[in-house]
Amino acid sequence: MSAVKNIVLVHGGFVDGSGWQSVHRLLTQDGFNVSVVQNPTVSLADDVAVTRRALDALDGPAVLVGHSYGGAVITEAGRHEGVAALVYIAAFAPDKDESVGTLVADPAPGAPVPPILPPVDGFLFLDRDKFAASFAGDLPAEDAAFLADSQVPWGLEALGGPITEPAWRTKPSWYLVATDDHMIPPPVQHQMAERAGATVAEAAGSHAIYVSQPAAVADLIKKAAAHQA
Repeated sequence: MSAVKNIVLVHGGFVDGSGWQSVHRLLTQDGFNVSVVQNPTVSLADDVAVTRRALDALDGPAVLVGHSYGGAVITEAGRHEGVAALVYIAAFAPDKDESVGTLVADPAPGAPVPPILPPVDGFLFLDRDKFAASFAGDLPAEDAAFLADSQVPWGLEALGGPITEPAWRTKPSWYLVATDDHMIPPPVQHQMAERAGATVAEAAGSHAIYVSQPAAVADLIKKAAAHQA
């Protein structure tokens, strides 16, 4: 069978889908049909529903890609019959009954603590003054400042939404570890990838590796797509 030609990109918390622009450009230049999901990040259930609608609209199988919290979304939505493979980009890969909240509740000793502010009206933001260092340390200062100033509110129901059955138990998966990540420690990324049985690649980059290293991200997605559907 031919390689998968549909790619669905799912963003994480605090950001929207526009950060995938360079990855989108590289993939479409290679002939892929790329959809960028715009999740409201109010609740995991809503985001899974939005992602599944994007999959429903496709003709043929897809590689489903998630960054950060988007990893939780694809872990739940990835059981969709149209998903041929999963790709995690510096992402959470929860198991059954886990959420992003439970995965971050007990940080590793010495790991950096993301500068998440106390919730306001049920939504979270990162401290704007610390956003660049924690999320986007390898982006130009003005690009990191834009991400900080254009943050999307991240709902507590998204943070706490549990996985009912992880798609990585039945679908092949790939994982890109960002070795300079200050949001999800690289050793934790490796642990989640190993648990999921993912094929692992590494690249030097911050948590915003999908913005700063689009070629490395696109290359891994293309490897997953080349895996026969």
